[in-house]
Amino acid sequence: MIDSASSQDKARMGRIGYLNVLPIYHALESGLIPHNYELLYGPPAELNRRMAKGEMLASSTSCIEYARRPERYLLLPDLAIGSDGPVQSVLLLSRRPVRELSGQRILVSAETHTSAALLRLLLDQRYALTDIRYYTGSATELAASGNPPEAFLAIGDEALRLRRHPLYPCCTDLGGAWKEWTGLPFIFGVWVADRAAYKGTSRPDCENPASLLCRSRDWGLAHLERILDIAEQNYPGMTRQEHADYFAGLGAYALGTREKEGLRLFWKKLAAAGEIPCEPEMHFLDVD
Repeated sequence: MIDSASSQDKARMGRIGYLNVLPIYHALESGLIPHNYELLYGPPAELNRRMAKGEMLASSTSCIEYARRPERYLLLPDLAIGSDGPVQSVLLLSRRPVRELSGQRILVSAETHTSAALLRLLLDQRYALTDIRYYTGSATELAASGNPPEAFLAIGDEALRLRRHPLYPCCTDLGGAWKEWTGLPFIFGVWVADRAAYKGTSRPDCENPASLLCRSRDWGLAHLERILDIAEQNYPGMTRQEHADYFAGLGAYALGTREKEGLRLFWKKLAAAGEIPCEPEMHFLDVD
């Protein structure tokens, strides 16, 4: 559920409600970097929907959302959520090895679009599985029920909580599987701005979101000990070292040359699989 707007005179900016973006947003949330945005919180799928409806000026979104509607968005340069190997928070948890899942039903979190599409590509093309049936629901609830799923995809904080679940000894990290398959980083999320708001000569009366978010990210990465203090306090199921390893695996939250190459390859594979109409071009918001 996204927090409702409390001030109609502020531009709205979406913030994924997961631990993984804490280093990017803490300086904004705490007031260390002043800004004139109202932050709206929610899972990726909900932020995708709100951005597609034009309800926010900028937001973190699934990379597949940009690919589905590139005419609506401008990418914010040098910002991404990805990994160059295991990501730890996008996991297929199963009772048997992944290569033995043909013919099984797999539960997929309704909070994700990109990770679900990546899972379908990996199971079909990398692992050559057949007759997979997907359904959505709450992994946390069903894993604790009397009829737990054979396998499920969990993302974000839920994946961090469930990654050592005793019923699921087999864990496939989708970031790691992509790196083994392609040799490239995988980009799960990007930041976008509403293209319509930046058309013509007028501009929104607020700081450029790309500049603001990069400043906040740079503060977070430069003060990682403070970020770890907050993570330990709010996510007690992980040790400080586990938090540090998790943030390290997410890299520098940048969209560099290799990250763009991995993103283009993902879009190319999605287009070939009929998941998106075509591989989109990357169009970026100018940084003031």
